[in-house]
Amino acid sequence: MNMNEAPVVVIISAHSEWRAVREEFATVPALVGPYGEWFETGIRNQKVFFLHGGWGKIAAAGSAQWALAQWQPGLVINLGTCGGLAGQVERGAVVLATETLVYDIVEQMGDAQAAIDHYATHMDLSWLREPYPMAVIAARLVSADRDIVAEEVNWLREQYGALAADWESGAIAWVCSRNGTRCLILRGVSDLVSAAGGEAYGKPQVFHDGTRRVMQTLLAALPGWLACARLSEA
Repeated sequence: MNMNEAPVVVIISAHSEWRAVREEFATVPALVGPYGEWFETGIRNQKVFFLHGGWGKIAAAGSAQWALAQWQPGLVINLGTCGGLAGQVERGAVVLATETLVYDIVEQMGDAQAAIDHYATHMDLSWLREPYPMAVIAARLVSADRDIVAEEVNWLREQYGALAADWESGAIAWVCSRNGTRCLILRGVSDLVSAAGGEAYGKPQVFHDGTRRVMQTLLAALPGWLACARLSEA
């Protein structure tokens, strides 16, 4: 089965991200699965399932595996937000993940690097043909079950070459890789964090406003990304 015959699954993680999606697809009825709402629609003659997978690595991994079993997609797309490291990336920039890495692994009995390497995923994007429908920064995304800690900004940049971080992309990419399913992760920078603190910390409306802008941009470009994917080899 090639990707044109198989459906596409779009996983949305955070509640704020999902609200933005439902605003764009307000007339499409949603059903409820084990992880959250989902609905089916058509984009460029392609069957697409949108799934609210939930926030954090546990929900991300579980919902991704459920979606793969439920719909046998040819492609999983994760659209969402990320926090940017101030000075490394601009607010509103879109990161195309070329690699994912989970950095909040602590190993007391030995070297944590082996575990970090185990959960790192190289994204094979050879099936994705240019030109892309929007400007992106192709880069590594790092994930943890926490927001970026201000005191770790310099460490994340120096240790992992990070420019942005999120909660879920590492888990989604890893599950898709284990299942041999193509995966596209696009994350827009909703807010910035520096060594002095995060501009959204203690100000959740900053995150919500940034999320709405990011999701509108990503959803508008989604038909173009599907067109790029259709040019791929079976």
